[in-house]
Amino acid sequence: MNLLNRCELSSLLAVLLGLLSSSAARADEILVTNAGTGTIGAYTTSGATVNASLISGLSVPFNIAVDGSNVFVANEATDAIGEYTTSGATVNAALISGVSFPHQIAVSGSDLFVAIAQPTDAIGEYTTSGTPVNAALISGFEPLGIAVSGSDLFVTNVGAGTIGEYTTSGATVNAALISGLNNPEEIVLSGSDLFVANQGSGTIGEYTTSGVTVNAALISGLSEPFGIAVDGSDLFVTNVGAGTIGEYTTSGATVNAALISGLNDPAGIAIVPGAAPVPEPSSLTLLGLALAGLGFCARRKRASQTPVCK
Repeated sequence: MNLLNRCELSSLLAVLLGLLSSSAARADEILVTNAGTGTIGAYTTSGATVNASLISGLSVPFNIAVDGSNVFVANEATDAIGEYTTSGATVNAALISGVSFPHQIAVSGSDLFVAIAQPTDAIGEYTTSGTPVNAALISGFEPLGIAVSGSDLFVTNVGAGTIGEYTTSGATVNAALISGLNNPEEIVLSGSDLFVANQGSGTIGEYTTSGVTVNAALISGLSEPFGIAVDGSDLFVTNVGAGTIGEYTTSGATVNAALISGLNDPAGIAIVPGAAPVPEPSSLTLLGLALAGLGFCARRKRASQTPVCK
């Protein structure tokens, strides 16, 4: 190996070291509403506490939806949807008001779909800036959970024990796409799969978006399951009765039934995707020097057939 190759090798090695020394990616986080304490807590998906009161001063927060760096919260006692950031800052505590008993929230582009329980019994549509589009887009039943996929809405009807399918413009596709459920609460989508919390039977059921039953008791033995979140091949479930968040696989295996404990009426849950790695200033400096070294070697190579890199 001649001196030029050594020069190039050392510069390339410096580039690799710079890349390896970049800061690690931020892990995904779990946000959960504590209806009993009026807070939203942040935890890692491995169960570590980030901030047990990331957002406080809420009034019976039931559900939560994350859209980028924005967090939308359904406050049942104040009949309002509040907007906050994933770092805990308040954007607008009453972004949408006059929403009677709001439960689950689904975000689709610039639209918010809200399941509104008694006495309204409707799915309301609003923009993410708080403008009402149609406060009774779909009505006539008691919805608690809602999920959106493209132009389709999937909604749990707690009174009838069903999941209905509708379009985002309010048309009925199948009001009883899935039936025979026991007090269905929240619902979450993962690809073509629907996971629903059956609070009455203490189970999580799995179905397809076409209404086929995969496993009506995929996960069982839960204590008042309410909220569900999917993160890759993991399901995170809030157990209101036990004050815990359990972790399971999407195939139903138990990872940790009490991954997070000591919660006060945990209801809604959402995943905040981790941030991409950001190089430290020292790493950027090292990368710059390494690239400059490669440029120096290239110039020496052009100037002489037997360069010497000192």
